[in-house]
Amino acid sequence: MWAKPKPYYVIMNRMLHIGVAIALAIGIGLVAGKPDLFSVRVPPAAGSSYPKSSLIFADERASAFDPRTLPQITNVQIVDCDGDGQSEVIVCDALGRRILRLDRSADGVWQESVLIDDVGTPAHATFVDIDADGDIDCVVAVLGDIFPSDAEIGRVELFRREAHGFRREVLLDDIRRVADVQAGDFDADGDIDLAVAVFGYSRGEILWLENLGDGRFGDHQLHDAAGGIHVPVGDYDNDGDLDIVTVISQEDEEVWAFENLGGGKFEKHLLWRTANFDLGSAGLVRADLDGDGDDDLILPTGDNLEDFAAYPQPYHGCLWLENLGGWKFESHCIADLGGTYAAAAGDLDGDGDMDVALVSMANDWSDPNNASLVWLENDGQQQFRTWQIAADPIHLVTVDAGDIDGDGKVDLVAGSLNLRAPYERIGKVTVWLNRGGSR
Repeated sequence: MWAKPKPYYVIMNRMLHIGVAIALAIGIGLVAGKPDLFSVRVPPAAGSSYPKSSLIFADERASAFDPRTLPQITNVQIVDCDGDGQSEVIVCDALGRRILRLDRSADGVWQESVLIDDVGTPAHATFVDIDADGDIDCVVAVLGDIFPSDAEIGRVELFRREAHGFRREVLLDDIRRVADVQAGDFDADGDIDLAVAVFGYSRGEILWLENLGDGRFGDHQLHDAAGGIHVPVGDYDNDGDLDIVTVISQEDEEVWAFENLGGGKFEKHLLWRTANFDLGSAGLVRADLDGDGDDDLILPTGDNLEDFAAYPQPYHGCLWLENLGGWKFESHCIADLGGTYAAAAGDLDGDGDMDVALVSMANDWSDPNNASLVWLENDGQQQFRTWQIAADPIHLVTVDAGDIDGDGKVDLVAGSLNLRAPYERIGKVTVWLNRGGSR
């Protein structure tokens, strides 16, 4: 999707490493008198299936699709997009080039409507009253194309809410593929600014857009690198202003923070990196996972769309980046789900601590029992147990947690991006309603 394939020289570097490893294996075999290429040991894959969930979830296919098509959903979220106090499911539909709204009636019937049409491959929709007029507008991160490109096809588009719909305005144009936009008052002047992840392909950047008033925004570069996926906004250092963080996953696998110094000035901090450029960072989620009052980060890993066969790898799963203060974050592996592509946080079991939901795009789908959706039960001491919720549909790339049916329990919604085989167990948008209890 927006995160892969990697540039040619990175792939060639990987092939060189593989070639060296095979050459060494052959050399060792020759010394031992056994020149057997196929004796090279392949590391075991990450986890594929898990015990059935202790919580009961009722799944509902919330959005129908033409079986002759392969749905391509880039983002789902549970949000009150119109301020009526009721949560809706908002969907970025790349194939239809539109933003969808899904509403569930009291008797369990789903209704789909087009909220915004004619959007050039949307990656994310952010709902915020950007003009302080009392209604909720929508800012869309426009990829322009799901597939890798350095063409200037990305946009940041504002859809101002009016009496009978939305009016489109282009806030940023002639840039590379935009993967995320988030809102916040970064310069403390009382209006809404924007943080922007320009993924691009071999070139990209992280920006903040300063709200200059009268619908004008000025762009400021925070970081120059391809592969920015998400830009979660929060007060990570608890100093009273909003900071920005991002995950970079292209030539490098890194998490960067941009500390707000006031007056529109930011200072960069490298929070985490790995030498494994195949890790496949797939997003970044802000959540206080240990309940200590500061914002941590959740990093799903498992994007391997650059591989000819996207098989689960032993390093796929989920990392918790614990906020230790002073811009120090400590990484903990909390799950090993193969092909992990997205995460969401919420108190799923109602015990007062944050749990995590994960979805897989590239598990081993040859086994119909392998997990596409799991949840990680937090025991309150940040020890996590993985429970399987579903193995169908597959190719899940986005997930969110929230109360959809108004019963006070945290439900889940996920979307499928069907780009590669197997072309079975296909889905579009699926909701799992939390019924609580235990099996």
